[in-house]
Parts: sequence; C-alpha cells; structure tokens
Amino acid sequence: MSSKIEQIIEEIEEYIDGCKPQTLSKTNIIVNKEEIEELLRELRMKTPEEIKRYQKVLANRDAILADAQAKADAIIKEANIHTTELINEHEIMQQAYVQANEIMAAAEAEAQKRLDEATLEANSFKLEAMKYTDDMLGNLQNLIRQTMEGHAARYESMMSSLNNFSDILASNRAELEPALHQKEVKELKELEES
Repeated sequence: MSSKIEQIIEEIEEYIDGCKPQTLSKTNIIVNKEEIEELLRELRMKTPEEIKRYQKVLANRDAILADAQAKADAIIKEANIHTTELINEHEIMQQAYVQANEIMAAAEAEAQKRLDEATLEANSFKLEAMKYTDDMLGNLQNLIRQTMEGHAARYESMMSSLNNFSDILASNRAELEPALHQKEVKELKELEES
C-alpha cells in the first residue's frame, strides 16, 4: 500500500539530490518544474485505495441519505395507506385514528433514526479519510524536511572544506612570498652589477 508512495518519495529525494545548488545560496536549489510536476502527478495517481474508497463513500453520502429518505417515505406511505383503510371502517373510526397517529409517529421516528445513522456513518468515514490523509501528508512533509536538512548540512560541510582549502592555499602562498621576493632582489642586483 505505502510502498508505491515511498518509491515515489525516494524518486523525489533522488531528484532533489541531483539538483544543482543556486548560485550564492546555502539552501536553494534549481529545480526543473516539469520533472517535479511529473513526480507529483505520479504520486497523486498512486493514492492508496483506502483514500479512494473514503472519497467514494463521501461522494455517495447524498445517495446514502436519499436512500434512507426513500425508505422513510415508503414507511410513511405505507402508514398513510393503513391509516386510510382504518378510517374507512366506520365502526372503529376512533381507534383507527389513534392507531394511525401511533404508526405515523413510529414511522417518522424510524425515518429520523435511519437518517441520523446514515449521517453519523458518512461523517465517520469522512473523519477517517481526513485523518488518514493528514497522516500521509505529515509523513511526506517530514521526509521533505529531513531531505532539506540533509542537503543543508552537506552544503555547509562542502563550504567549510572549501574555506579550509582556501586558507591552506593562502598560507602556502604566504610562505613562498619571501623566497620569491629574495629571488627578485637578487636578480635586480645582478643586473645592476653587470
């Protein structure tokens, strides 16, 4: 599941490792926009199936609620038919009215219960999908931050080495300078004497 994402993240890290540093910058690198966009497009295409399933559930939330409403309407319709039949019977008219009200109340309570359950279930799926997505984005953010820190450390190490080499070269030139100066003075004296 996450091996596809990790593979793409490794490709992004390798790509970043291969980028040239920007002139006179310790942390900025030059990135080919098309290449990084292609890697990000590939990352989006490899989204885990769980996230797609949660997105599908969220997209179908209205269908779930509509189904619950249709079932509730069917129960209410059935209750209305039953009520009409009871009212049409003259000898039990009052009893039918009471029963009809009870059936209507029960039907409405059942419909509301189903709507509430469907809403809770859809909200639960949405929350799980959001938590999972946040975890994945957090992991990606940590990997990118670690990669950037690693590059910054390597860049500082390289600059330190170059400064050391520059100091050594300056020291070596300083040691050569008196000998060069003496040789020039000696050559001038020889020219003056001849």
